[in-house]
Amino acid sequence: MLCSTLRGVTSESEDYGRRTTYKDSGDSGYFTAAGSDTTLSEPEDRLGGYEEDRLPQWHGGLSFGLLVLRLVLGGTLGVHGVQKVFGIWGGPGIGEFSRILGDQGYTSQLTVLSWLGGVTEIAGGVLLIFGLFTPVAAAALLAVVANAVYLKYQAGSGYFLGNGDGYEFHVVLGGIALALLFTGPGGVSIDTNTPWRRRPVWFGVVGLVLAAAVVVALTYFFRR
Repeated sequence: MLCSTLRGVTSESEDYGRRTTYKDSGDSGYFTAAGSDTTLSEPEDRLGGYEEDRLPQWHGGLSFGLLVLRLVLGGTLGVHGVQKVFGIWGGPGIGEFSRILGDQGYTSQLTVLSWLGGVTEIAGGVLLIFGLFTPVAAAALLAVVANAVYLKYQAGSGYFLGNGDGYEFHVVLGGIALALLFTGPGGVSIDTNTPWRRRPVWFGVVGLVLAAAVVVALTYFFRR
């Protein structure tokens, strides 16, 4: 009744000094601003990331938080890699690490695998700290940690650390790597203007698939 009475009537209002004319939109009984486009705009591609010609917006708190995660994960695994390769800071070195891999069921190319594991941790840790090629670094470290979790699980270790045999610590590191794989490095990084910073989800999916493929390949080809 009220809408029918007001149909065809135009009104004017002052909106912060701007005069806007409203008119009846038709049978719906609603009034819209004259000259406005009533067509719904397409939703933004939140999953895909950002427009190609637009840099991600700066968010200080988020960027700082991602920097902390990168420093923790990259620093921790980088130091572990140094222990494996150079045998310092109480680390095993290549020879002892090869023997450990043999005890874990690996039967071939033990020295090569020892070098590969140690160098991957060092290189991935350094890249992650600087925020350079972040999807590659995060995927590589995720593969290393996921493989360690699988080995401990196969050996019958429980989840909690207890006497040092659990794998909860590795799960935490793997969770950080997985998160960084999909969030990207943040604003405090070298990867500021890169495709994987604008669209981290799709690169994260590819990195996750590659990390899983590495774990499967190591298990299938190098373990008994």
